[in-house]
Amino acid sequence: MTLPRRPLVFAALILACSVLAGSQTQLSNSVAQSSPTIDKIDPPGWFVGLPDPMLLVHGKGLEHAQFKVEGDSVKLLRTQVSDNGHWAFLWIATSAATAQTLQITAASSQGQAEKSFALAERSSDPDAHRGFSSADTMYLVMTDRFAEGDQSHNPSSDNRSAPRGWHGGNFSGIEQHLDYLQHLGITTLWATPVVSNGDMPESYHGYATTDLYAVDPHFGTLSDYRHLSDSLHAKGMKLVIDLVPNHLGVQHPWVLDPPAPDWFHGTVQNHRAATHDFYELVDPHSPTKVWHDITNGWFTDAMPDLNQQNPLVSRYLIQNALWWVETANLDGIRLDTFPYVDRLFWRDFHAALHNAYPHLTTVGEIFHRDPEVTSFFAGGLAHENIDTGLDTPFDFPIYFTLRDVLTHGQPMTELAKVLRQDSLYPHPERLVTFIGNHDTVRFLTEAQGSVPKLKLALGLEITLRGLPQIYAGDEIGMIGGEDPDNRHDFPGGFAGDPHNAFTRAGRTPAEEEVFEWTSGLLMLRSMHPVLETGMEQNLFADQDAFVFVRSQDGTGCAPDHSKERILIAVNKGQESRVLDLPTDQTALAGCATFLTAQPTAGPAASIGNGKLHLEERAESMALYEVR
Repeated sequence: MTLPRRPLVFAALILACSVLAGSQTQLSNSVAQSSPTIDKIDPPGWFVGLPDPMLLVHGKGLEHAQFKVEGDSVKLLRTQVSDNGHWAFLWIATSAATAQTLQITAASSQGQAEKSFALAERSSDPDAHRGFSSADTMYLVMTDRFAEGDQSHNPSSDNRSAPRGWHGGNFSGIEQHLDYLQHLGITTLWATPVVSNGDMPESYHGYATTDLYAVDPHFGTLSDYRHLSDSLHAKGMKLVIDLVPNHLGVQHPWVLDPPAPDWFHGTVQNHRAATHDFYELVDPHSPTKVWHDITNGWFTDAMPDLNQQNPLVSRYLIQNALWWVETANLDGIRLDTFPYVDRLFWRDFHAALHNAYPHLTTVGEIFHRDPEVTSFFAGGLAHENIDTGLDTPFDFPIYFTLRDVLTHGQPMTELAKVLRQDSLYPHPERLVTFIGNHDTVRFLTEAQGSVPKLKLALGLEITLRGLPQIYAGDEIGMIGGEDPDNRHDFPGGFAGDPHNAFTRAGRTPAEEEVFEWTSGLLMLRSMHPVLETGMEQNLFADQDAFVFVRSQDGTGCAPDHSKERILIAVNKGQESRVLDLPTDQTALAGCATFLTAQPTAGPAASIGNGKLHLEERAESMALYEVR
């Protein structure tokens, strides 16, 4: 999640709110005399077979209007209209209806307004809504910073020299490089939010939306996004959308004209800032006042906090997720700022999503280094009688620990210590491991330019239990400090770039070294199911070394070689190491052959006197196919 700088917009909205309040009586009288108009309906359409929709209609003169919905086997159940006549909620029964175009009418003594509304068939694409699992590899793209394809959608406001400005990346740019992603070994694409951020000049990241049902025109159209989804599915790949139910951008029309009371936690003029001590959420003994500002505070002054405790807001956000999944044939959802949203909402959100799409999966951002905290939000286990339903959190504890042990001198026993806490999770095998994302300093920068350390970090995230996620550019050793320095354009994605890292011929020797290492390990992972879905058994850890096995079970080798296992040994030290490890009653019991697997290299491992003999080079990682 990014923290935008919006002081000028915020000040302008304070002034606008004052003007709005001062003219409220005049506005109310004016609206009361006006003819009904309908200029927008959310959602813009719906689908047969999904839960009955609640429509949010925007217009003028709606407070005295009578609503009618015309269609076969469709019924208007009830309505609710805002006092100023700008908003109307319509609850419609569609469970008995077939695909058709409905006609929605608002009529009063002053006139009548009509708008059509499509009720469409659900997707029949067998490759959609499959979800992701530990058998996948996820790739994070900031659409604006990855690649520019079709230039017709890019406004003249794009300015690549502005660190926080729009640079011009779009959906067609991503689509043009799907072969690159497949060659790397990627199966699942996660792109930062695609929704419109309006004219906000620093919201290229997408996390401050001004319209939850519109694609940002910088990236393309809704058809372009669907085409990207279809292209991914045609290649056997998957698409994950990034949704932000916690907050909006300060320029969203709701901020000055909310559809209902308590639509937000507070107002532009009067709100509390979000606090960030997640331990207070985990602690069952914390008083409400201690953790209240975590879920009810504004993430920044430029990001109004939605009130998911309001049933209207909750219903709107859940429908929005269902609409995007169906419209774009999505396979999964990344959920931003997860702990800042009330867990009761997440329970209802996931119940609706999983009921409609049983295989769809979600991953939540819980930016914290303690597994006690991250596991608290994982679905599959109720805390205080609430199960969030979240399929998996991102593995921030592993992220922090890999940086600690590889770049800050902490012992490798710290990695083993974090992994011991996997018992806190209902499904530790689902955890999404990573070494960096768009909110963190690039790993290579934190490692002070050490390519060997970067390769060890990539190697560990790819071979540890869970689903590895790679941030675009880490596979070629991109550098970058704090936001926005960690969000440089991908080299070769834009006209005029001095070199093209999407091709082997265009990569520098240093980029190629990291790319070959990463793609080689991902290929090895795809060839050995135990690296994707097998159990993990940790055999040894000390200051510099960490040794573990991925296997089908924890028992030893079978005489008929039917049990696959991969041994992984890491030495982060500046000197070579010799390790002699007992194998009795481990996953290596009875194993006799250890073959070094590419792209790793090093002396062969051997067995003698019931011990595994390893000779590991300095700052190296070796994988062994075990028989």
